[in-house]
Order: sequence, then C-alpha cells, then structure tokens
Amino acid sequence: MTNLSLLLAFMPSGSEWIIILLVILLLFGGKKIPELMKGLGKGVKSFKDGVNEAKEEINKAKDEIDDDSNE
Repeated sequence: MTNLSLLLAFMPSGSEWIIILLVILLLFGGKKIPELMKGLGKGVKSFKDGVNEAKEEINKAKDEIDDDSNE
C-alpha cells in the first residue's frame, strides 16, 4: 500500500462525517459553532501571514547574498 492509500483507508466516509458533525453540534451548540469557525479562520489567516512573512525574509536574505556576491 502506498502512503496515500493508507491515509485514505482511515478517512471517514459520508455517513461518518454526518455523525461527526452531529456530535460537534451537540457538544458546542448552535450558537458557539460560528464563534469557533471565526476563531479558526483568524488562526488560519494569521498562519498564512506568518508563512508569507517568512518567505519574504528568506527572499530578502537571498537577494542580499546575491548582491554581495555580484560586487
């Protein structure tokens, strides 16, 4: 088995997703879910901003090294 097929073997199917969503709804209630999703969205945005900032710093350092080597 490849890694992908092994991973897919343990993924929930359609009916299991429905059960998972119902359990989440029962645990958190209808009013808390939008707040949780909002927090999750802010976390993902913050992570993407951090990744982009790191890429910019790496590219900046690379450009500085290239400029130093050209001189």
